[in-house]
Amino acid sequence: MSTAMPDLSILAAVRAERPLVHCISNIVTANDCANILYAVGASPMMAEAPEEMAEISALADANVLNLGTPSRAKYAAAETCLVESNGSGCPVVLDPVGVGASSWRLGFVSRLLEAGIPDIVRVTLAEAEALLGMGRAEQGVDSPGRTGRAARVYAAETLGAQLGCAVLLTGPEDVVSDGAGRLEIVRGGSDLMPLLTGGGCMLSALTGAFAAVEPDGYEAALAASRFWKLCSERAESLSRGRGPGSLRAALMDAARGLSMEAK
Repeated sequence: MSTAMPDLSILAAVRAERPLVHCISNIVTANDCANILYAVGASPMMAEAPEEMAEISALADANVLNLGTPSRAKYAAAETCLVESNGSGCPVVLDPVGVGASSWRLGFVSRLLEAGIPDIVRVTLAEAEALLGMGRAEQGVDSPGRTGRAARVYAAETLGAQLGCAVLLTGPEDVVSDGAGRLEIVRGGSDLMPLLTGGGCMLSALTGAFAAVEPDGYEAALAASRFWKLCSERAESLSRGRGPGSLRAALMDAARGLSMEAK
């Protein structure tokens, strides 16, 4: 178990190397994901046309596949990106937003995971259990039902072992697992984060930036989790409880401030 202390060396590497992080994003959070990447010193790129995806994937230092607001074209682009990235060794972060909301989504994501292997999967408990075939319903990106630590640890470890990659399972306590014995529970953060949309998507984008400079997917996911927990704590303080709009802006400021401390 750990508290929310980020790895400043990874942050410093992001600022020094300014990795190009390509995000297949969703329409709800694309702007926030781009801005949070700028805040930590990375360079964002948002593209999703299947026709250019092989070329775009080859340009990136990391690819983040956010499958919220899905379409057939987006899934086709994500599959091309994953296959091309696996071939080149470029790290991939998969965020299967709301994968259990419909059989259509689950079917597409299942086929995507047959085509390639992400380096890191960033999920909620409900999303992890949907991928594991545990039959839980979802309400958007929310996770109704079981929320206990034992269920979260089991889902993270089992999904990591099944997919052969690192898993960052987020919530009041994040669980980070490589599916092969390494596991960390990350505490901290702000209770106000559920008031705004995009916290998980921004974390996935940040995980991509960290994975671009840290080849161990587990370590990159763990560093991203700790960083985001601390960002949200600082953002709550900076926003002084004024509301979700102020909290969103404060998250950008907190991320920038922490990244500057790592210089």
